[in-house]
Amino acid sequence: MVTIAEVFRSLFEGFVVSIEIFALTLLFAIPLGLVISFGSMSKFKPLKYVVKFFIWVIRGTPLMLQLIVIFYGPGLIATWAANTGSANPIIMWLASWTVMERFSAVIISFVINYACYFSEIFRGGIESIPKGQYEAGQVLGMTKTQVFFKIVLLQVVKNIIPPMSNEIITLVKDTSLARVISVYELIWAGQAFIKSDGLLWPLMTTAIFYLAFSGLLTFVFGKIEKKLDYYKN
Repeated sequence: MVTIAEVFRSLFEGFVVSIEIFALTLLFAIPLGLVISFGSMSKFKPLKYVVKFFIWVIRGTPLMLQLIVIFYGPGLIATWAANTGSANPIIMWLASWTVMERFSAVIISFVINYACYFSEIFRGGIESIPKGQYEAGQVLGMTKTQVFFKIVLLQVVKNIIPPMSNEIITLVKDTSLARVISVYELIWAGQAFIKSDGLLWPLMTTAIFYLAFSGLLTFVFGKIEKKLDYYKN
């Protein structure tokens, strides 16, 4: 008979993996999202349209489907290439995804997906700043880079905190999708007890972990919003 301590130990191990997915996604998706937002606002129209089309595809398809495509896609491509006689070391490497690569596929999928959502938030925040502020900075002799970092950036941060907090809290829950490609995370840990011991309560208990972490993030973002209240647009 499984003990309560064993259940919580297993749930905690799964929760650690969920936190790793969450942290790595934010680490890479935020800067990538900023780069993508610049592409979507580019004056070079071919680049702008390609980036906007990419964002449309990512935002218009389920994250679960993207996980499946990114995980299984390379192997399917490699198999097809091998059958047509065009296999090479890179293709053979793509065909040899292991458990470690499962986690990598999760991170790649999450980073691409959330970077596209973040990019639209960044774009909206940047475009919400009156053009007069850019012009005023240039009149003072600042370069475009100086204007962005010294005048625009803090205002953008203030404007995007509410929508960013919503997306980031959603990310906490979306980490459960990693189990689609058999990555051991919190929901998987709770669900395993149904199959092995016929226990449902461990799966229900996972809600405590999600609620606690989401509550912590809500508190942190609330503090950040209050800190930025001194600045009025």
